[in-house]
Order: sequence, then structure tokens, then C-alpha cells
Amino acid sequence: MKIAVSGGGTGGHIYPALALIKEIQKRRKDVEFLYIGTEKGLESTIVKREGIPFKSIHITGFKRKISVENMKTVMRFMKGVSISKKLLRDFGADVVIGTGGYVCGPVVYAASKLGIPTIIHEQNSLPGLTNKFLAKYVDKVAICFEDAKKYFPEHKVILTGNPRASEVVGKDPEKGRASLALQAGKRSVLLFGGSRGARPINDAVLGALKTFSKKDYQIIYVTGEVHYDSVMEKAKDANIGENVIIKPFIHNMPEVLAAVDLVVSRAGATTLAEITALGLPSILIPSPYVTANHQEMNARSLSDYHAAVLLLENELTSESLIKHIDQILLNDRELKRMKESSKKLGIPDASKRLYKEIEMLISKNKNVK
Repeated sequence: MKIAVSGGGTGGHIYPALALIKEIQKRRKDVEFLYIGTEKGLESTIVKREGIPFKSIHITGFKRKISVENMKTVMRFMKGVSISKKLLRDFGADVVIGTGGYVCGPVVYAASKLGIPTIIHEQNSLPGLTNKFLAKYVDKVAICFEDAKKYFPEHKVILTGNPRASEVVGKDPEKGRASLALQAGKRSVLLFGGSRGARPINDAVLGALKTFSKKDYQIIYVTGEVHYDSVMEKAKDANIGENVIIKPFIHNMPEVLAAVDLVVSRAGATTLAEITALGLPSILIPSPYVTANHQEMNARSLSDYHAAVLLLENELTSESLIKHIDQILLNDRELKRMKESSKKLGIPDASKRLYKEIEMLISKNKNVK
């Protein structure tokens, strides 16, 4: 079996692809992969580091307004399609999977024109422009949120979830607790704003540190490496209690997630896939700086079902943060109800579901031939 994968630009497109690749490698020893991305994207570093064969094309995204640059993008797209066709023919791809980002456009489109089975994977509630375009040409559209279904042809849509969710399930919470010296039997909340942190969240947490230090629960506060030194400087006068742990970054996030009772974070698709797979309640503070405000829609996909509290950035204060954390962690009934709701939305076997669809597509295509 030969599988070509394309996805790039951000980790949210790349890491689900890698999680799927790892799952398939566990199941089949005869599988070969080819990853097609761009040299300027994160994928060129991350995918190569994983030892997966990598080829690149040059492509840029469309601007959301009429511009000369869009004409250049059309030319790059057509050239990218031509190069992708050659790469896919030379590789002998049995199926092509696109996990998002503009690089998927020419790659998946080329595959569809060659008659190769195709799947795109949409991580967010609000699909990106590339996946909306490709939906007309692909065989299947895999989604993570029910809310995304209305944007695609109904007969093509399958709810698979995000392959990243499969990587957090089954982790040992004891390892997570031990890595942070957390007390067993005491509830804990993990606060983070993404790998680089988020200043508005940091500001709210800094203002809450004195109050947090008096609470009967534990706080794990991840600042992001960029902000760590300035946060620690500002936190000197807060008289931080032993129940407050401040870290620049967490390298064993799956184990830590398994060890905590509540998460406060942005509303990126990968994060939501992980916390729902574990049945974790959350307080979501969507970034207002992302394309088409898609994080707020992601967050509402959880808050509408009482699996999360939606806290908009313009409503975020130290007081509102403390209030919402207290209302969940100090209320047994509320905590249990939110955990159950989160678990219902989670799809822990996402990689298996997606792999099953891949096998069915390949088998169907062989039968047709």
C-alpha cells in the first residue's frame, strides 16, 4: 500500500497527518508513505525529522480580496498540479490524503484528476478555503465536528475525529502527576495559551496568582517560552503558594492532560480533540486573531453541549477566570456533568476510523479497475 499525504502551514494540519501515519505503520508493515508539502512551511522540518520521505512544491494561499498576487497564486497552483501529478505517478500512490493548508490544493486536485482515491480531513468547525474548494473533487471528506458537515456535500462526509486524539488516550496519569510533583487526590487545572503562549491569558493569570495561591486546588500554568521570563519577573510579588506551578513549556502534554481535572486554553482543533477524547471539561478562550474567527466556532461546538465554558477574550479578566474555575472545580455535580458531556463529544479512535475509510476507498478503487 502506498499513501501520499499533504498538509502544511501550521502544526494543526501537520500533527494529525503524522498521528495517522504512525497508526497505519502500527497496523501494516508493507505501507509506504510520501509527504508532499512546501519547503517554507513547518512540515519541511517536522516531517523530515520523523524520517518520512518528503517532496515539496511551491504554492501560496489566496488573499481574501482581489489582488495581483492572487493571479500569481493561480499560476503557482497550475504548476503545482503538474508537479504533483508527476510525483504521484512516480510514487504510485494508492490513495492521497489532505489534512489542510493551501499546499493540499494542487496535490489533492492532481490526485483526483489522475483517478486516485482522495480524502480531505477538516479539523475545524469552520472549514478553510482549500478544503471547501477540494470538497467538489474528493471521494470523502473527514470531519471532526458535526458543525462542519453543512459546508460539504452530504454524501461525502464522514465523522472520524482528529487522529491526534488517539495519541493521548491510555496515558498514565501517575506519570503526569509525578512530572509536576502534583498531589494525588487534589484537583488540578491546567492553563495554557498554545506552544508560544498568549499574552491576554498570561495577564489574567498573573492578576489571579495571589488568589490562586489560597485555593484548595492545584494550578499548572504554562506561559509559553517567549513569555516565561517576563511572567516570572512580574510574579515575584505575588507570594505564590506551593499549589501553583509555573512552566515555560510542557513536553509530556499527553501524560499531564491525563492527570488534570480541568483545562483552560485557546480553542485550536487539536487541543479540543485531545481534551474531549479524555473527557476533560474546559474553559475555552478562543483566539480572535485567526482566520474567519474559526476558534470561536470550535469552542461553541463544545460549549453548546455543556462540555466547555466559552470565555471570549474581551470578557477575560482575572476575576472572571477565577469565577469560572471555581464554579467547575469546586462543584462536584458540575464537574461530573461537564466530564460526561466532553466524553460524549470525544472520538478517541479517530486514527482507526480514518484508516478504515482509507482501506475501503483503496479496495473500492481496485474493484472498479
